[in-house]
Amino acid sequence: MHTSPQSNPQQYDRRQWMRATAGALSLAALPQPTKSFAAVAKRPQIAAVITEFSYRSHAHVILENFLEPYLFNGQVTDPGMDVVSLYVDQFPEGRDMAREVAKQYGIEIFPTIAGALKRGGADLAVDGVLSIGEHGNYPLNERGQQMYPRKRFFDEIAAVFRESGRAVPLFNDKHLSYRWDWSAEMMQVAHELKIPFMAGSSVPLAQRRPPFEFPANEVLTEAVSIHSGGLESYDFHALEVLQSLVESRRGGESGVSEVQLLEGEAAWQAAEEGRWSLSLATAAMNAAEGKEIGSLKEFLEPADGKQHPVHAILIRYRDGLRATVLRVGASSTRWCFACRLAGKPEPLATSFYVGPWQNRNLFKALSHAIQTHIRTGKAPYPVERTHLVTGIVAATMDSHFEKNRLVPTPHLNVTYQPTDFRAMREMGESWKIITEAVPQPPGIVKGGTLR
Repeated sequence: MHTSPQSNPQQYDRRQWMRATAGALSLAALPQPTKSFAAVAKRPQIAAVITEFSYRSHAHVILENFLEPYLFNGQVTDPGMDVVSLYVDQFPEGRDMAREVAKQYGIEIFPTIAGALKRGGADLAVDGVLSIGEHGNYPLNERGQQMYPRKRFFDEIAAVFRESGRAVPLFNDKHLSYRWDWSAEMMQVAHELKIPFMAGSSVPLAQRRPPFEFPANEVLTEAVSIHSGGLESYDFHALEVLQSLVESRRGGESGVSEVQLLEGEAAWQAAEEGRWSLSLATAAMNAAEGKEIGSLKEFLEPADGKQHPVHAILIRYRDGLRATVLRVGASSTRWCFACRLAGKPEPLATSFYVGPWQNRNLFKALSHAIQTHIRTGKAPYPVERTHLVTGIVAATMDSHFEKNRLVPTPHLNVTYQPTDFRAMREMGESWKIITEAVPQPPGIVKGGTLR
């Protein structure tokens, strides 16, 4: 395990975000690259910077779609690029796959991030970078957040870009950081160095059942996104589902003004008080289950000891939109959404089907989106989405740590316009080939179809 500023808990007052962000802006005084990214005609060569490579880790389920053809919308798809170098932060004893996979595919593992990007030379020697900072043995901070080294990975990658005078497309898995000020700094440096930057969750790319497209230019009044997983780690994905849809409301995204986490009975009490809509959440769960579930408060399912207590993240957007992320139930693959449009009392609802093998196959669509980003130098959807979600997650953990206090978020004045990313989504054709009856392979999926 490498030592870094992220390896030790730090006292941090979120209300001091402006001072921290102002400090980040001082980086603009450093030398800047002379060239911005230009799409390359040859088969791109990729460096992967990862925390660990173990079975079903994010490194595994992303990189297998870079090392072999994969299914996307029912078509066997060549990644069109080659992973040529790895930096691995940790090698878990008895679980590590990095060395074996690297040997199998002729990939060199470097002891430093700079080495992996320069491939042992003096200059940037790859056409794209994957930063996969999920899984591994990392400490928790005082708010209960696992301190994954995504910011350290970004800083060392950006240092090579700066030194080399050019940047290549970079993908950051999941949210940018557990700290908002670091997310703000990463965004500022990406802008300064003209880094084609992409980040985020795989879940918004899942098949929508029933089929659902957000109506264009509509006024949205309330929305609910539901999951059944862990605090923060699954809240992030449910927030990305929420944000990937509500960003298309009339006027685009204008930011978030306040966030509050309510847990247990306090969450249900808030519904009774009208602070979030129980009927809207029930519509989302009905879509996920494919039937009427009855009372949401009494909803239970086999949990194998993993049933989480209910919680609700109440979000107020700057334009007045109310939104809720609700945790209820026990399924690790439940993702659903419902909303109401102004003047239309009937809710719109859908669920996100991730395919067989729990969440593993969902990363095929994400890998396809990342590969598009690397080939074109343009993210298929705005990185600002994930930047805003990073801030909402951080505020949620502040609320949790501070006994469910309502957290004003004037700093989350993130504005952007959505893009049409339907071409990056799995529409369901792949699940006619890889069905629930197809056994999950233990290693790298080869040839796309297992046939």
